Amino acid sequence: MNSKPYGTDKFRRRDFADFIRQYRRITGFDDERIETDKHMENRDNAFFSVAVERDLRLDLFRGLGLWMIFLDHIPDDVVAWLTLKNYGFSDAAEFFVFISGYLAGYIYGPIILGGNFIAAAKRLWTRVWQMYVAHIMLFLLFTAQISRTVRKFDNPMYADEFNVHNFLEHPDILIGQALTLRYKPVDLDVLPLYISLLAITPLVLWCMVRRPNWTLFGSVLVFIGARMFDWNLTSYPPGTHWYFNPFAWQLMFFFAAWCGVGGVAKLQGLIQSRVAQAVALAWIAFALFIVMTWHSAFLESLIPKWMIKAIYPIDKTDLDMLRFTHFLALALLVARYFPRRSEILSSKWLRPLILCGQHSLPIFCFGVFLSFGAHWVLVQYSHGFAMQLLVSFSGMLIMTGLAWLLDRSDKVPSLFVDASGVGLPEAATKSGTA
Repeated sequence: MNSKPYGTDKFRRRDFADFIRQYRRITGFDDERIETDKHMENRDNAFFSVAVERDLRLDLFRGLGLWMIFLDHIPDDVVAWLTLKNYGFSDAAEFFVFISGYLAGYIYGPIILGGNFIAAAKRLWTRVWQMYVAHIMLFLLFTAQISRTVRKFDNPMYADEFNVHNFLEHPDILIGQALTLRYKPVDLDVLPLYISLLAITPLVLWCMVRRPNWTLFGSVLVFIGARMFDWNLTSYPPGTHWYFNPFAWQLMFFFAAWCGVGGVAKLQGLIQSRVAQAVALAWIAFALFIVMTWHSAFLESLIPKWMIKAIYPIDKTDLDMLRFTHFLALALLVARYFPRRSEILSSKWLRPLILCGQHSLPIFCFGVFLSFGAHWVLVQYSHGFAMQLLVSFSGMLIMTGLAWLLDRSDKVPSLFVDASGVGLPEAATKSGTA
Protein backbone atom coordinates (compact mmCIF):
# COMPACT_ATOMS: atom_id res chain seq x y z
CA MET A 1 0.00 0.00 0.00
CA ASN A 2 1.13 3.54 -0.66
CA SER A 3 2.09 5.39 2.52
CA LYS A 4 0.70 8.76 1.36
CA PRO A 5 -3.04 9.00 1.96
CA TYR A 6 -4.76 9.10 -1.41
CA GLY A 7 -1.77 10.51 -3.22
CA THR A 8 -1.63 13.92 -1.51
CA ASP A 9 1.14 15.52 0.52
CA LYS A 10 -1.36 17.53 2.53
CA PHE A 11 -1.69 14.72 5.04
CA ARG A 12 1.98 14.72 6.05
CA ARG A 13 2.28 15.59 9.70
CA ARG A 14 4.80 18.40 9.22
CA ASP A 15 2.36 20.13 6.90
CA PHE A 16 -0.74 19.33 8.89
CA ALA A 17 -1.15 22.83 10.32
CA ASP A 18 -1.28 24.23 6.79
CA PHE A 19 -3.69 21.47 5.85
CA ILE A 20 -6.09 22.41 8.67
CA ARG A 21 -5.89 26.07 7.68
CA GLN A 22 -6.77 25.08 4.10
CA TYR A 23 -9.73 23.09 5.43
CA ARG A 24 -10.93 26.12 7.35
CA ARG A 25 -10.61 28.37 4.35
CA ILE A 26 -12.28 25.92 1.94
CA THR A 27 -15.14 24.99 4.27
CA GLY A 28 -15.75 28.55 5.41
CA PHE A 29 -14.43 28.46 8.96
CA ASP A 30 -12.42 31.61 8.27
CA ASP A 31 -15.04 33.21 6.07
CA GLU A 32 -15.88 36.74 7.17
CA ARG A 33 -19.59 36.03 6.92
CA ILE A 34 -19.33 33.29 9.52
CA GLU A 35 -17.30 35.46 11.84
CA THR A 36 -19.81 38.33 11.69
CA ASP A 37 -23.15 36.52 11.28
CA LYS A 38 -25.05 37.07 14.51
CA HIS A 39 -27.11 33.92 13.88
CA MET A 40 -24.02 31.66 13.90
CA GLU A 41 -23.57 30.94 17.60
CA ASN A 42 -20.87 28.32 17.17
CA ARG A 43 -18.44 27.92 14.29
CA ASP A 44 -18.12 24.20 14.97
CA ASN A 45 -21.66 23.75 13.65
CA ALA A 46 -20.43 24.52 10.12
CA PHE A 47 -19.93 21.66 7.68
CA PHE A 48 -16.49 20.04 7.79
CA SER A 49 -15.67 18.64 4.37
CA VAL A 50 -12.60 16.59 3.47
CA ALA A 51 -11.81 15.79 -0.15
CA VAL A 52 -9.63 12.72 -0.72
CA GLU A 53 -8.55 10.94 -3.87
CA ARG A 54 -9.78 7.36 -4.21
CA ASP A 55 -7.30 4.52 -4.33
CA LEU A 56 -8.81 2.40 -7.09
CA ARG A 57 -6.81 -0.61 -5.98
CA LEU A 58 -8.88 -0.76 -2.81
CA ASP A 59 -12.10 -0.50 -4.80
CA LEU A 60 -10.86 -3.20 -7.15
CA PHE A 61 -10.06 -5.69 -4.41
CA ARG A 62 -13.22 -4.86 -2.48
CA GLY A 63 -15.26 -5.52 -5.63
CA LEU A 64 -13.36 -8.76 -6.17
CA GLY A 65 -14.15 -9.71 -2.58
CA LEU A 66 -17.86 -9.05 -3.17
CA TRP A 67 -17.88 -11.35 -6.17
CA MET A 68 -16.03 -14.04 -4.21
CA ILE A 69 -18.49 -13.79 -1.30
CA PHE A 70 -21.40 -14.17 -3.70
CA LEU A 71 -19.87 -17.26 -5.28
CA ASP A 72 -18.76 -18.80 -1.97
CA HIS A 73 -22.30 -18.47 -0.60
CA ILE A 74 -23.67 -20.71 -3.37
CA PRO A 75 -23.21 -24.30 -2.13
CA ASP A 76 -21.52 -26.74 -4.52
CA ASP A 77 -21.02 -24.17 -7.25
CA VAL A 78 -18.28 -25.02 -9.75
CA VAL A 79 -17.60 -21.32 -10.43
CA ALA A 80 -16.63 -20.92 -6.76
CA TRP A 81 -13.39 -22.64 -7.70
CA LEU A 82 -12.30 -19.23 -8.95
CA THR A 83 -12.31 -17.77 -5.42
CA LEU A 84 -9.31 -17.36 -3.16
CA LYS A 85 -10.37 -19.82 -0.47
CA ASN A 86 -9.63 -22.72 -2.84
CA TYR A 87 -6.00 -21.70 -3.24
CA GLY A 88 -4.87 -20.47 0.14
CA PHE A 89 -5.66 -20.09 3.82
CA SER A 90 -7.36 -16.66 3.63
CA ASP A 91 -10.45 -15.60 1.70
CA ALA A 92 -12.65 -12.58 0.99
CA ALA A 93 -13.26 -11.90 4.70
CA GLU A 94 -9.66 -10.79 5.15
CA PHE A 95 -10.04 -8.54 2.09
CA PHE A 96 -12.95 -6.68 3.60
CA VAL A 97 -11.68 -6.33 7.15
CA PHE A 98 -8.21 -5.15 6.09
CA ILE A 99 -9.45 -2.65 3.50
CA SER A 100 -12.03 -1.26 5.92
CA GLY A 101 -9.46 -0.80 8.66
CA TYR A 102 -6.92 0.70 6.29
CA LEU A 103 -9.41 3.29 5.01
CA ALA A 104 -10.45 4.17 8.57
CA GLY A 105 -6.87 5.02 9.48
CA TYR A 106 -6.11 6.50 6.08
CA ILE A 107 -8.97 9.01 6.12
CA TYR A 108 -9.82 9.69 9.75
CA GLY A 109 -6.41 9.37 11.40
CA PRO A 110 -5.10 12.72 10.12
CA ILE A 111 -8.42 14.41 10.91
CA ILE A 112 -8.29 13.22 14.53
CA LEU A 113 -4.64 14.25 14.72
CA GLY A 114 -5.67 17.73 13.62
CA GLY A 115 -7.98 18.13 16.61
CA ASN A 116 -11.28 17.20 14.95
CA PHE A 117 -12.03 14.09 16.96
CA ILE A 118 -15.73 14.92 17.38
CA ALA A 119 -16.22 15.42 13.63
CA ALA A 120 -14.47 12.11 12.84
CA ALA A 121 -16.34 10.24 15.57
CA LYS A 122 -19.67 11.61 14.39
CA ARG A 123 -19.00 10.47 10.83
CA LEU A 124 -17.80 7.03 11.90
CA TRP A 125 -20.69 6.45 14.30
CA THR A 126 -23.13 7.63 11.64
CA ARG A 127 -21.66 4.94 9.42
CA VAL A 128 -22.12 2.42 12.24
CA TRP A 129 -25.80 3.35 12.47
CA GLN A 130 -26.22 3.06 8.70
CA MET A 131 -24.67 -0.39 8.71
CA TYR A 132 -26.78 -1.48 11.69
CA VAL A 133 -29.97 -0.41 9.90
CA ALA A 134 -28.78 -2.15 6.73
CA HIS A 135 -28.08 -5.33 8.69
CA ILE A 136 -31.51 -5.35 10.35
CA MET A 137 -33.27 -4.71 7.05
CA LEU A 138 -31.18 -7.42 5.40
CA PHE A 139 -32.02 -9.81 8.23
CA LEU A 140 -35.76 -9.20 7.95
CA LEU A 141 -35.86 -9.48 4.17
CA PHE A 142 -33.55 -12.50 4.11
CA THR A 143 -35.58 -14.45 6.67
CA ALA A 144 -38.81 -13.47 4.90
CA GLN A 145 -37.34 -14.72 1.63
CA ILE A 146 -36.38 -18.07 3.17
CA SER A 147 -39.69 -18.40 5.04
CA ARG A 148 -41.68 -17.86 1.87
CA THR A 149 -39.55 -20.41 0.02
CA VAL A 150 -40.00 -22.99 2.80
CA ARG A 151 -43.78 -22.60 2.80
CA LYS A 152 -44.26 -22.44 -0.96
CA PHE A 153 -42.08 -25.43 -1.82
CA ASP A 154 -42.63 -27.35 1.42
CA ASN A 155 -38.89 -27.86 1.81
CA PRO A 156 -37.58 -27.34 5.37
CA MET A 157 -34.02 -27.82 4.13
CA TYR A 158 -33.69 -24.08 3.49
CA ALA A 159 -34.63 -23.16 7.06
CA ASP A 160 -32.14 -25.64 8.54
CA GLU A 161 -29.36 -24.83 6.09
CA PHE A 162 -29.51 -21.06 6.68
CA ASN A 163 -30.14 -21.24 10.46
CA VAL A 164 -33.60 -19.67 10.40
CA HIS A 165 -35.53 -22.68 11.71
CA ASN A 166 -35.65 -21.27 15.26
CA PHE A 167 -36.74 -17.90 13.95
CA LEU A 168 -39.72 -19.40 12.14
CA GLU A 169 -40.79 -21.16 15.34
CA HIS A 170 -40.13 -18.32 17.81
CA PRO A 171 -40.09 -15.01 15.89
CA ASP A 172 -41.01 -12.99 19.02
CA ILE A 173 -37.80 -14.08 20.78
CA LEU A 174 -35.52 -14.11 17.77
CA ILE A 175 -36.36 -10.58 16.62
CA GLY A 176 -35.10 -9.22 19.94
CA GLN A 177 -31.97 -11.35 19.66
CA ALA A 178 -31.41 -10.10 16.12
CA LEU A 179 -31.71 -6.46 17.20
CA THR A 180 -28.89 -7.03 19.71
CA LEU A 181 -26.80 -8.79 17.02
CA ARG A 182 -26.83 -12.04 18.98
CA TYR A 183 -28.86 -14.00 16.43
CA LYS A 184 -27.55 -14.11 12.87
CA PRO A 185 -28.58 -16.44 10.05
CA VAL A 186 -25.91 -18.00 7.87
CA ASP A 187 -24.18 -15.52 5.52
CA LEU A 188 -25.03 -12.51 7.75
CA ASP A 189 -22.00 -12.63 10.04
CA VAL A 190 -19.70 -10.07 8.41
CA LEU A 191 -21.73 -6.90 8.99
CA PRO A 192 -22.02 -7.35 12.79
CA LEU A 193 -18.25 -7.79 12.95
CA TYR A 194 -17.71 -4.61 10.96
CA ILE A 195 -20.27 -2.72 13.08
CA SER A 196 -18.56 -3.70 16.34
CA LEU A 197 -15.09 -2.79 15.09
CA LEU A 198 -16.13 0.50 13.54
CA ALA A 199 -17.95 1.49 16.75
CA ILE A 200 -14.69 1.58 18.74
CA THR A 201 -12.57 2.93 15.88
CA PRO A 202 -12.69 6.62 16.92
CA LEU A 203 -11.28 5.82 20.37
CA VAL A 204 -8.62 3.49 18.97
CA LEU A 205 -7.58 6.01 16.32
CA TRP A 206 -7.33 8.71 18.98
CA CYS A 207 -4.73 6.53 20.70
CA MET A 208 -3.12 5.40 17.46
CA VAL A 209 -2.29 8.85 16.09
CA ARG A 210 -0.50 9.59 19.39
CA ARG A 211 1.10 6.24 20.21
CA PRO A 212 0.73 4.09 17.07
CA ASN A 213 3.09 1.30 18.07
CA TRP A 214 1.79 1.01 21.62
CA THR A 215 -1.80 0.95 20.37
CA LEU A 216 -0.95 -1.81 17.91
CA PHE A 217 0.77 -3.69 20.73
CA GLY A 218 -2.43 -3.43 22.76
CA SER A 219 -4.33 -4.91 19.82
CA VAL A 220 -1.90 -7.82 19.74
CA LEU A 221 -2.44 -8.42 23.47
CA VAL A 222 -6.22 -8.50 22.99
CA PHE A 223 -5.76 -11.02 20.18
CA ILE A 224 -3.57 -13.23 22.36
CA GLY A 225 -6.12 -13.01 25.17
CA ALA A 226 -8.91 -14.02 22.81
CA ARG A 227 -6.92 -17.05 21.66
CA MET A 228 -5.78 -18.12 25.12
CA PHE A 229 -8.90 -17.41 27.19
CA ASP A 230 -11.61 -17.91 24.53
CA TRP A 231 -12.87 -14.33 24.64
CA ASN A 232 -15.83 -13.91 22.32
CA LEU A 233 -19.30 -12.35 22.27
CA THR A 234 -22.23 -14.61 23.06
CA SER A 235 -24.71 -15.47 20.37
CA TYR A 236 -28.09 -17.16 20.18
CA PRO A 237 -29.06 -19.91 20.93
CA PRO A 238 -27.32 -20.02 24.34
CA GLY A 239 -23.94 -21.66 24.31
CA THR A 240 -22.98 -20.30 20.88
CA HIS A 241 -20.72 -17.38 20.00
CA TRP A 242 -20.09 -15.01 17.12
CA TYR A 243 -18.76 -16.74 14.02
CA PHE A 244 -16.31 -13.86 13.49
CA ASN A 245 -14.79 -13.26 16.92
CA PRO A 246 -14.35 -9.46 17.17
CA PHE A 247 -11.66 -9.82 19.87
CA ALA A 248 -9.56 -11.78 17.36
CA TRP A 249 -10.46 -10.07 14.09
CA GLN A 250 -9.76 -6.64 15.56
CA LEU A 251 -6.07 -7.41 15.03
CA MET A 252 -6.54 -7.47 11.25
CA PHE A 253 -8.68 -4.33 11.32
CA PHE A 254 -6.43 -2.23 13.56
CA PHE A 255 -3.21 -3.47 11.98
CA ALA A 256 -4.65 -2.13 8.73
CA ALA A 257 -5.57 1.13 10.49
CA TRP A 258 -1.98 1.33 11.80
CA CYS A 259 -0.79 0.99 8.21
CA GLY A 260 -3.22 3.73 7.18
CA VAL A 261 -1.95 6.28 9.69
CA GLY A 262 1.65 5.90 8.56
CA GLY A 263 2.73 2.37 9.37
CA VAL A 264 3.24 1.54 5.70
CA ALA A 265 6.11 4.02 5.58
CA LYS A 266 7.80 2.09 8.38
CA LEU A 267 7.36 -1.15 6.45
CA GLN A 268 8.78 0.06 3.14
CA GLY A 269 12.12 -1.58 3.81
CA LEU A 270 10.38 -4.89 4.45
CA ILE A 271 8.09 -4.51 1.42
CA GLN A 272 11.03 -3.84 -0.88
CA SER A 273 13.18 -6.61 0.61
CA ARG A 274 13.92 -9.51 -1.69
CA VAL A 275 14.15 -11.82 1.30
CA ALA A 276 10.65 -10.81 2.40
CA GLN A 277 9.41 -11.35 -1.15
CA ALA A 278 10.91 -14.84 -1.26
CA VAL A 279 9.38 -15.72 2.12
CA ALA A 280 5.98 -14.43 0.97
CA LEU A 281 6.09 -16.45 -2.23
CA ALA A 282 7.19 -19.57 -0.34
CA TRP A 283 4.36 -19.16 2.18
CA ILE A 284 1.77 -18.68 -0.58
CA ALA A 285 3.07 -21.80 -2.35
CA PHE A 286 2.96 -23.78 0.90
CA ALA A 287 -0.65 -22.68 1.51
CA LEU A 288 -1.58 -23.72 -2.01
CA PHE A 289 -0.05 -27.15 -1.45
CA ILE A 290 -1.90 -27.66 1.85
CA VAL A 291 -5.23 -26.63 0.33
CA MET A 292 -4.69 -29.01 -2.59
CA THR A 293 -4.28 -31.88 -0.12
CA TRP A 294 -7.96 -31.40 0.75
CA HIS A 295 -8.80 -32.62 -2.73
CA SER A 296 -6.08 -35.21 -3.32
CA ALA A 297 -5.44 -38.27 -1.16
CA PHE A 298 -1.96 -38.65 -2.67
CA LEU A 299 -0.90 -35.13 -1.73
CA GLU A 300 -2.38 -35.60 1.73
CA SER A 301 -0.24 -38.67 2.25
CA LEU A 302 2.88 -36.55 1.73
CA ILE A 303 2.24 -34.41 4.83
CA PRO A 304 3.94 -35.64 8.03
CA LYS A 305 1.65 -36.29 10.97
CA TRP A 306 3.44 -33.78 13.18
CA MET A 307 2.71 -31.07 10.62
CA ILE A 308 -0.96 -32.05 10.48
CA LYS A 309 -1.19 -31.66 14.26
CA ALA A 310 0.56 -28.28 14.08
CA ILE A 311 -1.59 -26.88 11.29
CA TYR A 312 -5.10 -28.09 12.02
CA PRO A 313 -7.65 -26.84 12.77
CA ILE A 314 -7.28 -23.67 10.68
CA ASP A 315 -9.67 -21.59 12.73
CA LYS A 316 -11.56 -18.85 10.90
CA THR A 317 -13.59 -17.75 13.93
CA ASP A 318 -10.50 -16.73 15.93
CA LEU A 319 -8.42 -15.60 12.92
CA ASP A 320 -5.83 -18.35 12.79
CA MET A 321 -2.30 -17.09 12.23
CA LEU A 322 -2.10 -19.21 9.09
CA ARG A 323 -4.88 -17.10 7.60
CA PHE A 324 -3.46 -13.82 8.88
CA THR A 325 0.06 -14.43 7.58
CA HIS A 326 -1.20 -15.78 4.25
CA PHE A 327 -3.12 -12.56 3.67
CA LEU A 328 -0.10 -10.46 4.69
CA ALA A 329 2.02 -12.35 2.16
CA LEU A 330 -0.49 -11.50 -0.57
CA ALA A 331 -0.67 -7.87 0.59
CA LEU A 332 3.12 -7.54 0.50
CA LEU A 333 3.25 -8.64 -3.12
CA VAL A 334 0.37 -6.34 -4.07
CA ALA A 335 2.01 -3.37 -2.35
CA ARG A 336 5.29 -4.02 -4.16
CA TYR A 337 4.14 -4.84 -7.68
CA PHE A 338 0.78 -3.10 -8.00
CA PRO A 339 1.24 0.69 -7.73
CA ARG A 340 -1.75 2.88 -6.97
CA ARG A 341 -1.53 4.63 -10.37
CA SER A 342 -1.13 1.46 -12.39
CA GLU A 343 -2.44 1.81 -15.94
CA ILE A 344 -4.42 -1.41 -15.65
CA LEU A 345 -6.78 0.33 -13.21
CA SER A 346 -8.17 2.36 -16.12
CA SER A 347 -9.01 -0.78 -18.07
CA LYS A 348 -12.66 -1.15 -19.02
CA TRP A 349 -12.45 -4.85 -18.12
CA LEU A 350 -11.80 -3.99 -14.46
CA ARG A 351 -14.46 -1.29 -14.34
CA PRO A 352 -17.24 -3.68 -13.16
CA LEU A 353 -15.16 -4.77 -10.15
CA ILE A 354 -14.22 -1.19 -9.28
CA LEU A 355 -17.83 -0.05 -9.49
CA CYS A 356 -18.94 -2.85 -7.17
CA GLY A 357 -16.17 -1.98 -4.72
CA GLN A 358 -17.20 1.68 -4.66
CA HIS A 359 -20.71 0.69 -3.51
CA SER A 360 -19.77 -2.17 -1.25
CA LEU A 361 -22.57 -2.02 1.35
CA PRO A 362 -25.61 -2.17 -1.00
CA ILE A 363 -23.83 -4.62 -3.31
CA PHE A 364 -23.01 -6.91 -0.40
CA CYS A 365 -26.61 -6.86 0.86
CA PHE A 366 -27.98 -7.49 -2.62
CA GLY A 367 -25.42 -10.24 -3.19
CA VAL A 368 -26.77 -12.14 -0.17
CA PHE A 369 -30.20 -12.29 -1.82
CA LEU A 370 -28.69 -13.26 -5.15
CA SER A 371 -26.67 -16.09 -3.63
CA PHE A 372 -29.79 -17.56 -2.01
CA GLY A 373 -31.70 -17.13 -5.25
CA ALA A 374 -28.94 -18.91 -7.16
CA HIS A 375 -28.92 -21.72 -4.60
CA TRP A 376 -32.72 -22.01 -4.87
CA VAL A 377 -32.55 -22.30 -8.68
CA LEU A 378 -29.91 -25.02 -8.49
CA VAL A 379 -31.90 -27.02 -5.91
CA GLN A 380 -35.37 -26.64 -7.41
CA TYR A 381 -34.59 -26.93 -11.10
CA SER A 382 -31.16 -28.11 -12.17
CA HIS A 383 -27.72 -28.47 -10.64
CA GLY A 384 -25.99 -29.11 -13.95
CA PHE A 385 -22.75 -27.47 -15.03
CA ALA A 386 -24.47 -25.14 -17.52
CA MET A 387 -26.97 -23.95 -14.90
CA GLN A 388 -24.18 -23.30 -12.38
CA LEU A 389 -22.41 -21.13 -14.94
CA LEU A 390 -25.64 -19.32 -15.77
CA VAL A 391 -26.67 -18.41 -12.22
CA SER A 392 -23.12 -17.49 -11.18
CA PHE A 393 -22.32 -15.15 -14.03
CA SER A 394 -25.87 -13.78 -14.10
CA GLY A 395 -25.52 -12.86 -10.43
CA MET A 396 -22.23 -11.03 -11.02
CA LEU A 397 -23.77 -9.25 -13.99
CA ILE A 398 -26.75 -8.13 -11.90
CA MET A 399 -24.43 -6.89 -9.14
CA THR A 400 -22.48 -4.89 -11.72
CA GLY A 401 -25.70 -3.44 -13.14
CA LEU A 402 -26.81 -2.31 -9.69
CA ALA A 403 -23.39 -0.75 -9.05
CA TRP A 404 -23.65 1.13 -12.34
CA LEU A 405 -27.08 2.49 -11.39
CA LEU A 406 -25.79 3.59 -7.99
CA ASP A 407 -22.81 5.26 -9.64
CA ARG A 408 -25.10 7.14 -12.01
CA SER A 409 -27.35 8.23 -9.15
CA ASP A 410 -24.34 9.62 -7.27
CA LYS A 411 -23.69 11.98 -10.19
CA VAL A 412 -27.15 13.55 -9.86
CA PRO A 413 -26.75 16.86 -7.96
CA SER A 414 -27.85 16.67 -4.33
CA LEU A 415 -30.39 19.23 -3.18
CA PHE A 416 -29.84 20.82 0.22
CA VAL A 417 -32.46 23.11 1.69
CA ASP A 418 -31.32 25.28 4.60
CA ALA A 419 -34.28 25.64 6.96
CA SER A 420 -32.29 27.17 9.82
CA GLY A 421 -34.28 30.41 9.77
CA VAL A 422 -31.27 32.62 8.99
CA GLY A 423 -32.37 35.86 7.40
CA LEU A 424 -36.05 35.53 8.38
CA PRO A 425 -37.88 38.25 10.36
CA GLU A 426 -37.45 37.87 14.10
CA ALA A 427 -41.14 37.12 14.64
CA ALA A 428 -40.98 34.21 12.20
CA THR A 429 -38.31 32.45 14.26
CA LYS A 430 -40.10 32.68 17.59
CA SER A 431 -42.56 30.12 18.90
CA GLY A 432 -46.17 31.16 19.24
CA THR A 433 -49.31 31.61 17.19
CA ALA A 434 -48.64 31.85 13.48
